[in-house]
Amino acid sequence: QVQLVESGGGLVQAGGSLGLSCAASGRAFSRAAMGWFRQTPGKEREFVAAISWNGANTLYADSVKGRFLISRDNAKNTVYLQMNSLKSEDTAVYYCNKVPPGPYWGEGTLVTVSS
Repeated sequence: QVQLVESGGGLVQAGGSLGLSCAASGRAFSRAAMGWFRQTPGKEREFVAAISWNGANTLYADSVKGRFLISRDNAKNTVYLQMNSLKSEDTAVYYCNKVPPGPYWGEGTLVTVSS
């Protein structure tokens, strides 16, 4: 069972930046594509960004393209999400998982963007 621990969330003003981290357990991490997802109350969890196992390829949702940057460090079993030019609509709980997502999710980290 993979364990995922997200961190780095907080309160930030619109236009600001925030960096998230996701620490994953398990040796399979370095061979898995990983992604970030987010969810707001009453809505389905949505895809934000993904990165291939070696970091060579990335994919972003249109809503964050050009503002967010996903990266990973396989030596540390960690995936990162750098979020810039934040908007109020980015407010959500952010989760990481494999891509496609496995059945186990972490607790997520809350990002609140004030306008």
